[in-house]
Order: sequence, then C-alpha cells, then structure tokens
Amino acid sequence: MTQFIGVSEMARLVRKVGIEDFLIGLAATIEDDFRRWPVFDKSARVASHSPVGVIELMPASDGDLYAFKYVNGHPGNTRTGKLTVTAFGVLADVATGYPVLVSEMTLLTALRTAATSAMAAKALARRNSKIMAMIGAGAQSEFQTLAFKAVLGVEEVRIYDPDPAAVAKFERNAASFGLRIVRAETVAGAVAGADIVTTVTAVKGRVAVITPEMLSPGTHINAIGGDCPGKTELHPDVLGMGRVFVEYPPQTRVEGEIQQVDADFAVTELWQVLTGDIAGRSSASEITIFDSVGFAIEDFSALRFVRDLTIGRRTDLDVACRVDSTAGEPVPLRDDRRSRGAAVGTDGFQAAARRRPARRATAGEHQPLARPVGAQTDRLAPIGPSHRAAAVVTHSARVWIRQLCSADDA
Repeated sequence: MTQFIGVSEMARLVRKVGIEDFLIGLAATIEDDFRRWPVFDKSARVASHSPVGVIELMPASDGDLYAFKYVNGHPGNTRTGKLTVTAFGVLADVATGYPVLVSEMTLLTALRTAATSAMAAKALARRNSKIMAMIGAGAQSEFQTLAFKAVLGVEEVRIYDPDPAAVAKFERNAASFGLRIVRAETVAGAVAGADIVTTVTAVKGRVAVITPEMLSPGTHINAIGGDCPGKTELHPDVLGMGRVFVEYPPQTRVEGEIQQVDADFAVTELWQVLTGDIAGRSSASEITIFDSVGFAIEDFSALRFVRDLTIGRRTDLDVACRVDSTAGEPVPLRDDRRSRGAAVGTDGFQAAARRRPARRATAGEHQPLARPVGAQTDRLAPIGPSHRAAAVVTHSARVWIRQLCSADDA
C-alpha cells in the first residue's frame, strides 16, 4: 500500500509531535542526509516558467529511495483566493519502483526550509548565538523564528518589514513563541550587533537589502529569499566579506546570491562542513553566509522523516495493480481483509483512500481520493459514483502556524 498524508493529516501530525520537536527532528534528519551527500543521485530542479508563474520538479535518490517534489509559484493566485505556492511529494522504493508515500508538501516545505536554515546555522554561526535579525515578516519568518529557537536557542528576534501591517501580524503570532520580539525601524537597526541575520523578503529583482556597512564581525547570514534567477537580497560586496556556503553549486550559481558574481567565485558546500571534510567557521570574527535556495535532498529528508513518523498510523492508497491472467484486466494489489473503503474507479483500476485505525482511535472509513471537477471551480469531488464536493484546503501558512502552536490535538 502507498501511504497518503494530506494537509489536515500533516497538521495533526505536527501538533501531535509538537512543532518545535518536529523541527528539531526534521533538522536532524536533513543533517543526516547531508552527511550522506555523495551517495545521492542529484540534479538541479527542473523549472517550467510561464508569464504568470513557475512549476518545478525536484528529484533526488539515495539508491534505496527515490523522491520528487512538485511545487509551483504563482504570485497572482492571491487575487482569486488561492495560495501562491502549493506542493506535493512522492517517496518511492527504488527496488520495485512502487511509491511508498504520497504527501502534501505545502506545509511540509515551509517546515523543511526553516529546519534547513537552523541546521546550517548550528554548523556555521557562533556558539551561543542568541539574537537574530529577521528581515521580512511574511509567513516563512514565523517558521524561521520557531526553528531557530528550537534548534539554536535563539532568545531575541528583531523584526523589520517595510509593511507595518505585516510586522504587526508577526508580533501577534509570535507573542506565544516564548521569545523577546523587538520591532526595528530600519534594516540597519535590526542587523546592528545581531548574531544571525535572516533575509526572507518578497523583493523582486536584484535588491541590496543587506549592505556591507550594516554587518558586524562574526555575523552569520541566512539568505533564503533569493531563490530564482534575477532575484537577490545581498549587495554583491557582502559576498566578499566572508565565506559563502551553499547546498548544490550548479543550482545556486543560477538561483542564489552568487548569481551576481563570477562563475568561479569560491564557495564551500555545506555537506563537506557537516562531514568534517572542510572546516566551517574559522574564528569568532569571521562572517559566514549560507546562500540557500532549497534543494531536493531536503525534500527527500522531509518525506523520509514523515514516513518514519507515521508508519502504522496512516491513510493508504491503492495505486498498484496486477494483470488478471484470465480477463487480461488490471486488478488492485491489496489485502481485502484490511480493505474498508468502497472500490471506485474505471477501466478495471480501483483507488480508495481509507483511514487505518490508530492506537486509541476509533476505526472508520476515510473519504475517497479526490480529483478536480471542472476548470472553473476550486472544489473537489471524490472519485466514484457519489461525486460529493469537498473544499480545497485554503488555510494560509499563518493559520497553520496558529493551529500548530495550539495545545489542542483535536
């Protein structure tokens, strides 16, 4: 059977584990896989650009498991009440080619981005770093704040965004995080004396959000907002002030901050620091820069982490079939003794999603797998004869944050 994790299941899982413990575990899993970097089959993401957005595929494999993530970026979606970014991922068994997990990754990507940043900072920032400047007050800033608190023990976040409403929303949502939140009036005011500087802006084009005179010796810069060709946040001279660490150079040279400099600009791959092959920070006064664009191995790690957390307590999909030798038609490969959902589908294929009873849970049937109905609607209807409509999840990342930080595990 193929494990399925939807958005609501993912949110419940994170609440069950606790968002900070989830981020700590996810960061550790990503670090473990970075330490195994040489065994992975790697490639830069495959992007399909259009006038209104981009759709990307991000594959990676360690030889035993294969994963890919589908993710889009369509800024105009908000005008019609849709999310700017949505994502899902698949984890498959290389030996058979069978998918073992299909998961939402809209929420999971937000978590893995923050976990990766904190994991890198743990290796590159000064020990006992307690103060972080956060430049940009979008939803990802809240995930970053939680991750840096959980993984590094950051105690103070100085927040700056040119939009006062965004800062006010950040302050309201972060009030329960257990940190000291300081509103900065300028970027320079936020950055001055900070141990860590995180840039997570929505600026377009090559914008110098951080300039050399703002920085103090020993600062660690976590630059994550520049993640596509033509979009950067750091002044080019900042890159020459310290050592630059990257995930996968062929991708970062096209999408990251280093797209602004010569192709032979020296960088250090983060995995080599984590394995001890190359030294990381050389002194307390050295400036370190993590030029992060997001790489497929991080998504591989996130899917692997979720799979391990949910074994034995999950929703399954029948996606495999065999050919009946007498009828010559595909027949689902499933254990009928455990099948509780109705058979649905056409042309001999059957697909059903069901809720498996968990410990101390009440057994029951799960809503059948859904598919889109019509190009002019945002609603879904289950595959099968009933065609009952079910609304697409439209929670914003900030709604997720509030839910995930709630003590309620309903």
